[in-house]
Amino acid sequence: MSSNFKTHSRDTYDLIVIGAGSAGFSASITAAEAGARVALIGYGTIGGTCVNVGCVPSKAMIRAAEALHGARAASRFKGLSGEANIDDWQALIGDKDDLVAMLREKKYTDLLGTYDGIDYIEGAARLSDDGVVVGETFIKAKTIIIATGTSPSLPAIPGVEDVPYLDSTAALELTSLPKSLLVMGGGYIGCELAQMFARAGTQVTLVTRNRLLPEAEPEISDALTQYFRDEGIAVHTDLSYSSIEKSTNGIALTITRGGKEERLDAEHLLLTTGRHANIAGLGLEEAGVNLTENGGVQVDERMRTNLPGVYAAGDVTGRDQFVYMAAYGAKLAAKNAMNSNSLVYDNDTMPWVVFSDPQVAGVGLSEAAAKAAGYFIKTSIAPLEQVPRALAAHDTRGLIKLVADKDTDKLLGGQILAPEGSDSIQTLVLALKYAMTTKELGDTIFPYLTTVEGLKLAAQGFDKDVTKLSCCAG
Repeated sequence: MSSNFKTHSRDTYDLIVIGAGSAGFSASITAAEAGARVALIGYGTIGGTCVNVGCVPSKAMIRAAEALHGARAASRFKGLSGEANIDDWQALIGDKDDLVAMLREKKYTDLLGTYDGIDYIEGAARLSDDGVVVGETFIKAKTIIIATGTSPSLPAIPGVEDVPYLDSTAALELTSLPKSLLVMGGGYIGCELAQMFARAGTQVTLVTRNRLLPEAEPEISDALTQYFRDEGIAVHTDLSYSSIEKSTNGIALTITRGGKEERLDAEHLLLTTGRHANIAGLGLEEAGVNLTENGGVQVDERMRTNLPGVYAAGDVTGRDQFVYMAAYGAKLAAKNAMNSNSLVYDNDTMPWVVFSDPQVAGVGLSEAAAKAAGYFIKTSIAPLEQVPRALAAHDTRGLIKLVADKDTDKLLGGQILAPEGSDSIQTLVLALKYAMTTKELGDTIFPYLTTVEGLKLAAQGFDKDVTKLSCCAG
């Protein structure tokens, strides 16, 4: 245990937080800053999923793979050629591990020593009357926040428990680059890791029951699928899994598509088909805490469970499983627990990003969601061929789609597929937050030769043909 950790010196606290990841730290710091005495209970590696095995290591490896691809794609400019290779895979993994260790220390371990109001307790926690049992120690508190996160789940496929498989954590810890990899699951984790390994030199097959990024607009899902195939990734969609078994070279998956069975072989299997809440051993059922249909801790709009004084936040609730939303919900839970439960969780303008290349980012309602909500809508799509930044970069992969209320012209949502989409979405977040219309967005001044300027063009596209505008006009 680090010398920066303050062990508990009391048995009664204002707040007990179970889980020492981003949500747990957010709740603990928020309460401590309000003057509360907090017991933060951690079990396993401090810092949770994001810094240790999720966002940080995956994005570091994705950036490395982008560097490889960037050099190889230099020939899109006349007179250029380039090549880049992995000289030492273990060194690359070690570099990623060093980054994780540094951020874990600076953003988690070292922080504990700066907050006098937080005591860190290591051990498995279990709810008890008026408090929590950690090991053989009972600590009492007026309120409790559960922030224990999630873990990868196994899909229900005959044979899956009898074959070796990787989850996203294990995949990022491989000491040698696999020759072939079968990625099961077309969500954001599957897409990101499939492309990363393919660019590193692995032969990748990506399979999914539905389509890539099923929550994304169909136009974006279809385009990303084609871009993946252009890079040599074998993408199989709209199928069912029949069985999986060991093979001579690794594993073999049998899929059914269009009434026909097909066998897919690979050295390794990477499962990215979902996650389940970390609630085992917490004693929630015995305490009477209600759970959601998918096994998460059920909370209301104020982050309260049905048990008085018990709150939950972050991925364990099954809601908006992004690290920044975990931190947001946990801060809300802590403030409500300390005061009068007056704050309400609001995800209406929550941005989300998939770090594929091109990146996918969105906010607000998709076309399908807007129709389901009863809106009479209109849409506008701006292919990146219309965005000067993309033309200058010789990279027109992507599009921008906006959804608006046809009666009021108010923007309802939008999604971006672009190499710099993640850094462009926040402009649309603000447009939705402050209830802008498409005309107002189209009339806003944007800097020229930026990806975000595509939002202006997409907004203008509701009413005019933007191909007939000169540069910076309109």
